[in-house]
Amino acid sequence: MARLYVLVFAAGFSSLGVELTAARLLAPFFGTSTLVWANVIGLTLLYLSVGYWLGGRIADRWPTQRALGGVVLIAAASIATLPFATRPLLTLATDAFADVSAGVLISSFVAVLLAFAIPITALGAVAPWAIRLSVTSVEEAGRVSGRLYALSTVGSLLGTFVSVLLLVPWIGTRRTLLVLALILAAAALPLLPRLAFLVPVGIALLLLVPEQGIKAAPGDHVVWEGESAYQFVQVVDDQQGERVLRLNEGWAKHSVKVGSSGLVGGYWDRLTCLPVAIDRPLDGDLAVLGNAGGTTAVQYARFWPTWQIDGVEIDPTVTDVGYRYLGMGEAHLTVHEADARPWLQTTKQRFDGIIVDAYRQPYIPFHLVTKEFFQLVRDRLTPGGAVMINVGSPPGHNEALDRIAQTMAAVFPVVEQSQVNDFNAIVTGYRDSGTAEGAAARLAAAPAPLAPVCQQMAANQIQIAPAAEPLTDDLAPVEWLTDSALLAYLRDGAPGAK
Repeated sequence: MARLYVLVFAAGFSSLGVELTAARLLAPFFGTSTLVWANVIGLTLLYLSVGYWLGGRIADRWPTQRALGGVVLIAAASIATLPFATRPLLTLATDAFADVSAGVLISSFVAVLLAFAIPITALGAVAPWAIRLSVTSVEEAGRVSGRLYALSTVGSLLGTFVSVLLLVPWIGTRRTLLVLALILAAAALPLLPRLAFLVPVGIALLLLVPEQGIKAAPGDHVVWEGESAYQFVQVVDDQQGERVLRLNEGWAKHSVKVGSSGLVGGYWDRLTCLPVAIDRPLDGDLAVLGNAGGTTAVQYARFWPTWQIDGVEIDPTVTDVGYRYLGMGEAHLTVHEADARPWLQTTKQRFDGIIVDAYRQPYIPFHLVTKEFFQLVRDRLTPGGAVMINVGSPPGHNEALDRIAQTMAAVFPVVEQSQVNDFNAIVTGYRDSGTAEGAAARLAAAPAPLAPVCQQMAANQIQIAPAAEPLTDDLAPVEWLTDSALLAYLRDGAPGAK
C-alpha cells in the first residue's frame, strides 16, 4: 500500500509540475499571453480527464501494480524526451516570428502541446488505477479514494511551487522536466522488475547533457541567457551591433546598452524629452515603472545628471543583467524589486515625472492601463509634472493603443500621442493643463543633442480625446486586444511585405 501512496503523490507532483514547466518551455517562443496559458491549462485538463477515464477502464482489465508501474514508467520516459523532441518545433516557431508567418507559428504551437498528451494522460490514469488496487471492500471505497485523491492533490500543490519557484530558476526548464521524469521513474521502480531501473538511469544521464542554448535569432550572438522566476531572459549582441535585452519570445527589445552618444535610436530617446516638456531641467525626481535593463535611467544620467531616479522592476534577474551587461551602474538609480502598481500605491514620494515602460510588448498587463491606475499615477505627480508611457502594437493594429490613450485622457486634462516608429508610440499625460500649453514650444527649442528627438516629438504629436467608456479595473479586455492584434499581424504579414 505504501508503494501506491508514493506513486500517487509522485504523479500528482509531476502532473502540475509538467503543466507549469510546459508553459515555461513555450514562453521563449510563444510568449506568456492569456491565450498561451488558456491552451496549456485547457489541454492539460483535457488530457487528465482522458487519463481518469482510461485509467478506470484499464484498471478493471489489468488490476496489477506491475501494469500501473509500467504506465508510469512510460510517462516518465516521454517527459524526459519532451525538451529534446520538441526542439525542432520550437525552432520553427522562432523562424515563424522572424518571417511573420502565422501558419507555421500556430502549427508548431499546436504540435508542442500535443506532445504533452501522452505523459499527462498517463499521469491522469494513476489515481483511479491506484484506487482500484487499494480498495478491498465496498465499505472502505470512499475512505480510500478520498485519501488517495487528497494525496495526489497535495503532491500537485508541492509540484507547483517547487517547479516554478525552485527548479526552473535554479536548473532551467529542460532539467526541471528531467527531474520530474526521474521522480516518476523512481516512484514506479518498486512496482516493476529490476530491469526497469535502466529507465531512471537513462534519465539521469540526460541530466548530464550540456545545454546548447535555448534560442537565438540568426545573426545574433548570445551574451547571456537564463530563466528567472518570471520569464526567459536573454542578452544578445544583434546584427546591428547593439547589445539588447530580450524577454520570452523576443518580440521586442526591452533594453539597449547606451553608447557614447547617449541616444539609442528607439523610443527610449523620446522619454528623455520629459524634463524639456515640463520645463524642469534641474533636480527632478523620476519614477521608471518597468526599469528593465536601465536604458532610460542611463540616458537620464547622461542628459539630466541632477535628476534622481527610482526604477521599479519586478524581476531581480533582469536587474542583475542590467548591471552586468547593459551598463546600468552608470545611472543615478535606486532599484525597487516590486510590481509597479503596488509599489506606486505604497510609496509616499511624489515625482516630477513618471515613465511607464512595463508593457511587455505586445502583451500589456491590464492593471497598468486602467482609469484607476492612471488616477494613482496622477496623484503621485508633483504640480506641473507629467507621465510618459511607451505602448507597443503591431503595425496597423492600434486598437489597444487607442483605448489606453483615451483612458489616460479620461484622467489627465491634456494627453498627447507621438508615434515613434511602426511599433511604438509615446503617450504623454500632463497633470496640469498650464504645463501642457507651453510644452510644444519647449520641445521644439530643446537643447542639443536632444533637439532632433524632441523636435520630432513636438512635430507629430496629436491630442487625444477622452474615452466614453475607459478601461477600468473591472473591465479591461486588453489581453484580447493585444492577442488578436498580434495574430492578425502574423496572418496578414508586415505592411508592404510580399
